[in-house]
Amino acid sequence: MAGIGFELRKLMKGDSYSSLLMAYAYAGIISSGPWILSIIAVLLIGVISLPVVIPALLVSKFQTVVTYLIAFSLILTGLVQLSFTRYSADRIFEKEHYRLLPNLNGLLLVVIAVSGLLSYPIGLLAFPQQSLFFRLLFAATFVVLCCVWVTAILLSGLKAYKAILVNFALGYGSALLLAFLLRHGNLEGLLLAFLAGQFILLLGMFWVVFRGYPSRIFIEFDFMGSGRMYRSLMLTGLFYNLGIWMDKFIFWIHPVTGSNVIGPLRASLVYDLPVFLAYLAIIPGMAVFLVRIETDFVEYYDRFYDAVREGGSLSYIQEMKDEMVRVAREGLYDIIKIQAIATIVVIVAGRQLLRWAGISEIHLPLLSIQVVATGFQVVLLGLLNIFFYLDKRNRVLLLTALFTVLNLGLTLLSIWMGPYYYGYGFALALIMTIAVGMALLDYDLGKLEYETFMLQ
Repeated sequence: MAGIGFELRKLMKGDSYSSLLMAYAYAGIISSGPWILSIIAVLLIGVISLPVVIPALLVSKFQTVVTYLIAFSLILTGLVQLSFTRYSADRIFEKEHYRLLPNLNGLLLVVIAVSGLLSYPIGLLAFPQQSLFFRLLFAATFVVLCCVWVTAILLSGLKAYKAILVNFALGYGSALLLAFLLRHGNLEGLLLAFLAGQFILLLGMFWVVFRGYPSRIFIEFDFMGSGRMYRSLMLTGLFYNLGIWMDKFIFWIHPVTGSNVIGPLRASLVYDLPVFLAYLAIIPGMAVFLVRIETDFVEYYDRFYDAVREGGSLSYIQEMKDEMVRVAREGLYDIIKIQAIATIVVIVAGRQLLRWAGISEIHLPLLSIQVVATGFQVVLLGLLNIFFYLDKRNRVLLLTALFTVLNLGLTLLSIWMGPYYYGYGFALALIMTIAVGMALLDYDLGKLEYETFMLQ
């Protein structure tokens, strides 16, 4: 499958402002589309159900249940997302395309077994006041979500961003339509609609893999062989997803900020909605991130290593290395600048946005700091991707583990300090992690030639 970098370069060849705007718009939709669609779909399902589902508290219960299912399915599958992506990339490099589909089937079988063993006992035992149908839907949705993330991350690793976006739109569009039709079924109807949408999404993505990488073998477990899955990548995926959700978990669980919603699940009225809105402001930063990484940085990255492999002159290798370093630094700075502009716009229009969302203006300070924090999250994502290109897996593991620990400690500190400091823990954890990452990146880029030639 062609990478998005080719599409972006094609759009930018027009040498006009319209071509440039089209490239950035395309990158923004592709990179943040699944995130935005997920957030909007969950919110819209609640909106279209409010006039019908009685009492309205059931809608809040549905949104809480879905949020927990998404969070824990991401954390669980984080153990295999990055490592299986690397496994798939290695198989493609070694011209073993026929292994992708059967090993995806093998991994999905393992994921289904593990997620099912976890979710069905929890679903049956943790919600005694809910119907058996709800408890079965709860467990089944968790299993399907785990399969969705595994398949989506494989397509992402194969650069099939357009296929991911189309299938997410189809899946969540189906969920919205079914939610409208089944909204009279109260909580079970809404959860059934969401489950059906996720299943349609999963089938669509699986069909893309099946058509792009057919194989005569149905199932294989080659990925479980020695040296096939990198433990550092498994831990990185776990820590990254855990770190992203850590502050949310703390606000949900803490007795000062959280409250019971359904069964053992809790939510934070003061924290959740501003966070959802803040994530809608990441589109500009994600667009810049994707364009700079997949076009400029990758271009000089390829030239540098091609020159090394093919015996290019020392001056040319040094020139390509300098250009790669320059583009990496400029790309990170551009992400910061663009996201800063988006942040200022959201802060200025914050009161109106809260009114449109039906949220009290008392949440404005928290919305402002969360918009800043989500912008830094995009910067961290760009930094981690550069380390991945340089194959610095231990650096990424260190940064994600540091982010998780900092987010835990600083979020607890922010709650202890009082409502005025809510959200600052997440933001400061990202800032400190980025500062460490920038220092490590400068050090690694300075030693790039030595490590390329002497440590091979």
